[in-house]
Parts: sequence; C-alpha cells; structure tokens
Amino acid sequence: MKEAMLYEIINKDLLKCKVCNHYCLIKNNSRGICGVRQHIDGVMFALNYGLTIARAIDPIEKKPIYHYLPRTSTYSFATVGCNLSCAWCQNWDISQSSKKGNPIRGKYISPEEHIEEAVKNKCESISYTYSEPTIFLEYAYDVMKLAHEKGLKNIWVTNGFMSKETLELILPLVDAFNVDLKGLNNHNLIRYCGGKINPVLDNLITIYQRKKHLEITTLVVTGVNDSLQELSDIADFIINKLGVDVPWHITRFYPGYKMLNVEPTKVEILKKAREIAIKKGIKHVHIGNIF
Repeated sequence: MKEAMLYEIINKDLLKCKVCNHYCLIKNNSRGICGVRQHIDGVMFALNYGLTIARAIDPIEKKPIYHYLPRTSTYSFATVGCNLSCAWCQNWDISQSSKKGNPIRGKYISPEEHIEEAVKNKCESISYTYSEPTIFLEYAYDVMKLAHEKGLKNIWVTNGFMSKETLELILPLVDAFNVDLKGLNNHNLIRYCGGKINPVLDNLITIYQRKKHLEITTLVVTGVNDSLQELSDIADFIINKLGVDVPWHITRFYPGYKMLNVEPTKVEILKKAREIAIKKGIKHVHIGNIF
C-alpha cells in the first residue's frame, strides 16, 4: 500500500477522500465506498497500490476507442475496486471484491514492469481499464508518467465519477478518454449504481473543452435507460455540450451480476437510437456487443 493522494485531514479521527465525487468521510480503521482507501491513524492509504488483478494486450477498439490510434494494441491493466456498484457490472468479481472489508487481491507489478511489458509487446498505449482507474489513481499516475517518458499514450476508461481534483491532476497525462455515460436519469444512477449524474456530465464537458480525445459509451440496459426518449436526450447532450465529432458507442446489455433475470437489449432499440443520433448530426455512432 501507499499513502493516498488527494485527501484532507478533518480532525484526528476523520479524513476526507477527494479522489472521486463521493468525497467519503472516513473514520480511523475504516475504508471508503471503493473499498481500497483506508484511514489508518491519521493517514489515508491506497491499499491497492501495485496490486494488479488483471492485465492483457488488447486491440484498442476493445476499450472501445475507435478513432484514436486505430488498429493498434494497448497494454491494459487494473486493480480491484470501484467507486460505483452497478447492478449490471460485467467485471463485478474484481470491481466489487474489495468491499465489505475483504482482502485486497492482486499480484505486485511495479510501474516499471508495466512499461517494459507494453514496450516488449509493441503497444502504442497503456489503458487503465477493467475496473475504475480513479480508485487506483496513485498507481495509474506513476505508470502514466513513465509511459509518457517512453513515448506511450495513456487511455483512461472510466465511469467519469472522478472528483474535479483528480481530473485536473490526470489531464496533463491522459491522451484519450472513454467515458461511460450511463444515462441522464439521476434517480436510476443512484438506484442502480450508487452515484450521481451531474458530476459525470461536468467532467465530460471539461475533458472536451481541454481538447482531449473523447469517446462515450452507453450500455443500454433493458428497463433502465432503453427508452428512445432518453437515448435521444443523450444524443442532444453530446451535440449541445460537447460536439458532433465525439464518437458515441451504444452497446447491448446481456444478463449479469444482479440482473440475471433481465432480458438482453433489443437490437432494434440500438439501431433506432443510432438512426436518431445520426439524424441529429453525430458523426460517429457505433453499435456494440452484437455480432
């Protein structure tokens, strides 16, 4: 573990984590919502520092990033933990495993070794992905600095719920983002994910204004965000607050985690949403998770 970045001492018994928009107030010997940040005797520690739970060489299109370094390989890795708890999470076995005081799983891999492996495998970028990179900020930050020194690009695949402090810290080092925009209904985000939508929207605007490559993914979940009105509203947000040049990935939901009894998204809904977005003017709209 390593002393965490971005926290504030409230008093001798209470620390405020400032890494994501939960801004957890954490008592001594307790962890934050993500399950990987712990207050120990007046100091906040990132328990997951260096402990890689998953890594692979992926096509960049798998992130999904379609319009940045196309047809290249990206070195991808993650630790356990997440600041949200989405009922449909595809990687719940790693994203949720650190919660309720569970042990922090993973194999120690130094930032230098990640860079060596990326270079050895002829990757042009490193992706911080699989779980939520915000919650392994310290680890990702050290890797990102080394990556730029070696001429590698950094790709942040995120739910977008990081704090403004974290976003400002990483913006100089991140070259491309894919942000998961889960919908515009704040009630649904609270109910199904344990988060709020406005911080995500604000961060998207900041990323775009800072001229970082940005692509957006919306997993269309049956009965949650699959109305054509909501999907049309997301398209309007992209056009009005970002730009028609921002690619939008509309992906199909399959039953998983806590939503095993929910039907997969109807392909026709995805196709209609794509048609609506294109008619409105978005230049690049991609349907994902279908053959």
